[in-house]
Amino acid sequence: MRQTVCLVGKPNVGKSTIFNRLIKENKSIVMDTPGVTRDRIYGDVQYKDKSFLLIDTGGIEDNKSNWNQDIIMQATLAIDEADVIIFVVDGKEDINASDLKVRDMLIKTNKKVIVAVNKIDNQKRKDDIYNFYELGFEIVLPISASHNLGFNELLEEITKDFDSKPLEEDNRLKFCFIGRPNVGKSSLINALLNEERVIVSDVAGTTRDATDTVFTYNKEEYIMIDTAGMRKKGRIYENIEKYSLLRSLKAIDKSDVCVLVLNAEEGIIEHDKHILSYAIESGKGIVIAVNKWDVIKNPNEEIKTWQKNLESHFMFASYAKFVFLSAKTKKRIHTLMPAIIESYENNQKEIKTSDLNNVIVEAVTMHQPPSYKGKRLKIYFVSQTDSKPPKFTFQVNNKNLIHFSYERYLENKIREAFDLAGTPIILKFKNKKED
Repeated sequence: MRQTVCLVGKPNVGKSTIFNRLIKENKSIVMDTPGVTRDRIYGDVQYKDKSFLLIDTGGIEDNKSNWNQDIIMQATLAIDEADVIIFVVDGKEDINASDLKVRDMLIKTNKKVIVAVNKIDNQKRKDDIYNFYELGFEIVLPISASHNLGFNELLEEITKDFDSKPLEEDNRLKFCFIGRPNVGKSSLINALLNEERVIVSDVAGTTRDATDTVFTYNKEEYIMIDTAGMRKKGRIYENIEKYSLLRSLKAIDKSDVCVLVLNAEEGIIEHDKHILSYAIESGKGIVIAVNKWDVIKNPNEEIKTWQKNLESHFMFASYAKFVFLSAKTKKRIHTLMPAIIESYENNQKEIKTSDLNNVIVEAVTMHQPPSYKGKRLKIYFVSQTDSKPPKFTFQVNNKNLIHFSYERYLENKIREAFDLAGTPIILKFKNKKED
């Protein structure tokens, strides 16, 4: 299980530049409507044999504006979930009230805090970092995000206590419930456990305040990963709809299958798609569960309407398994585990090379790739090169000739021929002589 690291500090100290340096890409800053702070940004960092999830947060100031309070809420969520906190300060400025505001938030955490003094780009100013020991933290490191200096030392310090040993492999199916607050995730967990009535044990999870529940279904053991791992006091964790993603990220990382829970009373909103996209990008099996089905007056008619809406809103995950149920009444709860199991089995499915090539040859015969500037894509061979999720590698004459519409056509043909419901698949194209 990867650890989590977050960047915090006042505005304009270089957090976003540090973030981009660490994840080794320029990830765009997502801006909300005017007057509302940006969302936290998430990225994966790999350093030597260790990896961690990195969270960027908005700049915290020493004022009581609504805008600043919203940023503090974001940062507090990130801090609570982090294993290591990077407190970024400006090496060209003296410590001010905003720095002290952040300091006061961090001292209460009793977590490892690294003070990264940014904008230190010469030896003379390295002497200035000693002023920042006044913040009260033991580890103070000079860096320059703009000149890419000090990052190896920073990464060494971040990962010093991280475990690089692989965890013992556990072949039991692991799944989690993800989704917005108040859609019924906890009720669904309880309903599922009550339905089976055989809880083997509760095993402490790696996330703080969370447990992974082991239970039996049809004489097989499964692990249900708790996503409600941040049950803290205070209203800060209530009614923060768009920030609920952080609660799900670690659970997604640990799971084989992710169940996105929707509320039948509320319908589908953009944030549901945002949450699901993380599970898809992680290559997990996907089930979409529409909860609170007991409130629907004409369920037989409504299920058709909902199917169309789901297919329309989740076109990017049209392969997902859909189930409609009620955690409250347990109606149709029996449909959930079969959908999870099927998604899991398809996510690790392996397809014979000969069968795969037969399908692609037939697909190309039926519909030739479009030509571009007198050149046409030729597919020589295809094989499955990975699973979880299934990955298919095509050897072609020129991978630059592949058009997204033809790639979609090939994916559809593969899905028509082989049952891959509930799992994303990856199509990779490489030139014939390419390694």
